[in-house]
Amino acid sequence: MGKRIFGFNRNVFFLGLVSFFNDISNQMVQSVMPVFLTTGLGASAVFVGVLEGVADALASVLKVLSGWYSDRIGKRKIPTVAGYALSLGVRPLLALASSFSQVFSLRIIDRIGKGVRDAPRDALISESIEPREYGKSFGLQRAFDALGTMIGPLLAFLFLPLLNNSYRSLFIVAFVIGLGALASFIFVKDVRSPNVAKSSPPKPDTKLFKTNKRFIFIVGSIFVFGMGTLPIILLLLKAQEVGISSGSLPLVYFIYNLSFVASAVPLGKLADRIGEGKVIAGGFAAALLAYLGLAGTSDIVLTILLFALLGLYSAATDGVERAFASKHLSRDILASGLGFMNMAIGFSSLVAGVVGGLLWTRFGSAVALDYAGVMSLIGLALFVYVDRSVLAKHA
Repeated sequence: MGKRIFGFNRNVFFLGLVSFFNDISNQMVQSVMPVFLTTGLGASAVFVGVLEGVADALASVLKVLSGWYSDRIGKRKIPTVAGYALSLGVRPLLALASSFSQVFSLRIIDRIGKGVRDAPRDALISESIEPREYGKSFGLQRAFDALGTMIGPLLAFLFLPLLNNSYRSLFIVAFVIGLGALASFIFVKDVRSPNVAKSSPPKPDTKLFKTNKRFIFIVGSIFVFGMGTLPIILLLLKAQEVGISSGSLPLVYFIYNLSFVASAVPLGKLADRIGEGKVIAGGFAAALLAYLGLAGTSDIVLTILLFALLGLYSAATDGVERAFASKHLSRDILASGLGFMNMAIGFSSLVAGVVGGLLWTRFGSAVALDYAGVMSLIGLALFVYVDRSVLAKHA
């Protein structure tokens, strides 16, 4: 594993490619899903929020279980491949869906795949590199992920006219592109840390909670913050509300992800230098400003700029939170701890999706976005309180 590609570990690079192809495929579907659900199938905003929240919560529970299983068997690649294959396999079935309940079921299966793969994949990245590279390596993986997420909506925008604006045909094209994710696994090798015992590790509900209390409290603050993190698929309805046409929504998604891609690796390197806590807190502050800004604007240009700010928030937290967890967990519970953190984020997404969707449907977008802003402020304050390194001066 000594050979490097563009200065990055080979596993990190090729796992990035896996995410790249998978997210092109996934986001070609997701960028048109709000319109497909609300216009094509007659679903309301609250159902859009519930769909994303329930799907993410289920995925999050499975992240703990798959992380524990990966720790127990001492392998990362097998559950990771299985999870990606499951998610990819349901996408062509969306072309046959004729009701919201069918889409809901398929989305659940897709998220089961995500729940199976994420914790073992992140543990594989951690075990392939030195701790001093965690920030930039997770930043690269998330940048590849976001690059795919950025290209996916753009391809959807370009392909739809060629497909007579058929969302169902677009889903088939997305599946074919996603096969590149599975092909990229040929170049990924399983790595087992020599620090991990050969016997089965303790269950995560013993060692994880008894010896990692600071980590648990910080995850708790991230959970509180996440209760206001509205699903991006719901936020796209705000873009439509201010006058952006449904056909141009993929371009708004493109701008959000362009901001993510441009800043993920630089922010990861910054986290390696000054500490993950400071970068995460900065990301929380960016989200707070974006939500409050979206709540009060009806200007198209400002709305687009605020979506770019949300991309900066995601880049400052997504990969950096994984790097933070990797530095604060022992090797024998690495995947379990990563899974626990992602479970907390997922359950908070369920709250955000359900509450945000209900507020949006009953009282309008401004009230839902104000709620998101308030929860962001509370979460930021708690995070700074429990992680005192945020306030410490960097030497």
